[in-house]
Amino acid sequence: MRPEIPAESAGLDWSTVHAIVMGRHGDPFAVLGPFRDGEQTLVRTFQPGARAVEAVSRSDGTLLAELDPVGPSGLFAGRIPADASYLLRIHWPDAVQETEDPYSFGFLLGEFDLHLIAEGRHLELGEALGAHVMTIDGVTGVRFAVWAPNAWRCSVVGDFNSWDGRRHPMRRRQEAGVWEIFVPRLPPGTRYKYELIGPHGNLLPQKADPVARASEAAPATASLVSDPEPFIWTDDEWLAHRADRQTPEAPIAIYEVHAGSWMKSPEGRRWATWHDLAERLVPYVAQMGFTHVEFLPIAEHPFGGSWGYQPLGQFAPTGRYGGAEGFAHFVDRCHAAGIGVIVDWVPAHFPTDSHGLAQFDGTALYEHADPREGFHKDWNTLIYNLGRREVSGFLVASALEWLERYHVDGLRVDAVASMLYRNYSRAEGEWIPNVHGGVENLEAIQFLRHLNGIIRHRVPGAIMIAEESTAWPGVTADPGEGGLGFHFKWNMGWMHDTLSYMQQDPIYRQYHHHQMTFGMVYAYSEKFVLPISHDEVVHGKGSLLNKMPGDEWLKCANLRAYLGFMWTHPGKKLLFMGQEIGQWREWDHDAVVDWHLLDNPRHRGLQRLVRDLNRLYRAEPSLHESDADPAGFEWVVGDDSTNSVLAFIRRTGEGGRPLLVVSNMTPVPRHHYRLGVPEGGFWRELLNSDADVYGGANIGNAGGREAEAIASHGQPCSLELTLPPLATMVLGPGAG
Repeated sequence: MRPEIPAESAGLDWSTVHAIVMGRHGDPFAVLGPFRDGEQTLVRTFQPGARAVEAVSRSDGTLLAELDPVGPSGLFAGRIPADASYLLRIHWPDAVQETEDPYSFGFLLGEFDLHLIAEGRHLELGEALGAHVMTIDGVTGVRFAVWAPNAWRCSVVGDFNSWDGRRHPMRRRQEAGVWEIFVPRLPPGTRYKYELIGPHGNLLPQKADPVARASEAAPATASLVSDPEPFIWTDDEWLAHRADRQTPEAPIAIYEVHAGSWMKSPEGRRWATWHDLAERLVPYVAQMGFTHVEFLPIAEHPFGGSWGYQPLGQFAPTGRYGGAEGFAHFVDRCHAAGIGVIVDWVPAHFPTDSHGLAQFDGTALYEHADPREGFHKDWNTLIYNLGRREVSGFLVASALEWLERYHVDGLRVDAVASMLYRNYSRAEGEWIPNVHGGVENLEAIQFLRHLNGIIRHRVPGAIMIAEESTAWPGVTADPGEGGLGFHFKWNMGWMHDTLSYMQQDPIYRQYHHHQMTFGMVYAYSEKFVLPISHDEVVHGKGSLLNKMPGDEWLKCANLRAYLGFMWTHPGKKLLFMGQEIGQWREWDHDAVVDWHLLDNPRHRGLQRLVRDLNRLYRAEPSLHESDADPAGFEWVVGDDSTNSVLAFIRRTGEGGRPLLVVSNMTPVPRHHYRLGVPEGGFWRELLNSDADVYGGANIGNAGGREAEAIASHGQPCSLELTLPPLATMVLGPGAG
């Protein structure tokens, strides 16, 4: 151990040394690293706990200088030949380490990147900020960068420095409020967080990286340095034709999934991996005929019981199911099977966990400072300050990360209504009006229009779906026409009305008939998805099958009739996992789908019905091409409340035949029921939810009926049908 030297010999005063030792120096690059001093270079390094530190030649390892300890501080200093390229050889009590000096590297982020970050316009924020393995001046390591404009000091901490925030304080780039440092020789998979001192000198809880591309599996909370190796995609053909598969005229039938509870891990782990799901979920979705799989949020989230709806890591798939490569592999396998992938995305709020975004740099950085604008009582979450350009840019970049980096085909945006209204779920005095005195959140409106406009431009063919539960006008209208710019909106009104009707005992349904017909009053006001989602089978609501009245046979018949009505009604389709097999219990995120129910023929029959509905829906243009065209739907019988019968025609302009859909929502067969049709000839039963293969009583019309030249219901011809009990039938002209 060399003798200690005074601070002055190292070109410092003791107040500066003390600030470095205490981790309170706001500009560590002004103190640490190499400094030209005439014909020599003065090197300073802070290595608390080291027995000795040497500077050695980077080229051949020869000794350049033994650095002197500056008092008992852990700071070492010494002089080496000018312009010498050096390594630090650090003698720890039980090991010797050689590494480049992190403080010998210059600026990392360019001025253009910093300008875009400051303006909230950096669309590849995941590349500019975060942790990235890279090679600088021939040295491989990790560049860390984080936005924390109000912090007094920011350090990166991890296993590599004993989580000691004094060891790697970062350089502040004043123009953007970004902190950066390059730590040599760190590998992918390194755990890390940021340690910040707030503007008032208070040490904050260690923070996960807001733009981390990998995270530890919960309940651990550290960020991980992601693998820089790019995933090798094989989905060029899918992407080239994706836009044709996701138009308002295309068949879109979505299977909604919670990744953690669809199946058990084959190896007995807590969660199945993305590779497990690629092996089993992808072929299942394809076999069932769904066009898309939609995941409840898979962004990193600390609390599993939030189902992902309280995310903190907006730039990475959760570590619960494996790494980012595994998710990319899953998406790639979906595309190979002809299946699109949609993920739920949550820009409305975030949780208050101390390692997350809350008070990130000691101030309300991502959130509003005033709880009347920045706190959701319903969910105990914080609200993004969308009026701040950096925050808006952070969320836009997050959306693009999923769509561009992971080739996701669409985002379903959660809780849009809570974003649009300043008084959402708030009593008088608990909210602040906008600048015009109204309830509309003008910043959120601008953000959504901006977001959807950018996505339409940068990712043509990707779809944006709004969960918006009010009658806000123009959700799916183009931003240039005053709309929000979404491609589709969940039809919550249709879902609530029709489920309320189906829960009635059939004897009382005649008094609620309007609940099945009212949806057509506004069916073309937006481009809709009909959602039977996870929200309808939780919190004591019971499963979809258990909502139906009657004994087991009646429940199954009711559900079959309802699904038949849903799949033939205008609007794209969404069904939550387990409902296609008639799950009895409501969904439990800690359990899995009750696949053993398929041992029962009624449950197998229900599953087969959903599969056949998807087949029919995709095969018949009349059932999907005209979803957004009022000319594609016509009531035949919409007012027979006494018999609880509904009948309508679906048609399309080109390439599809007209179809007659008829639902009998009572357990009584209706014989000799005449219904008008637009043309003569033989009309074949294309689907009958009462067929025995679906678990029904097999009442029907022996495969079809010949249309008679008897005008009825405003149509030139008509069919005299037997309507099976609690069933939906689809009939079409011709032999197909």
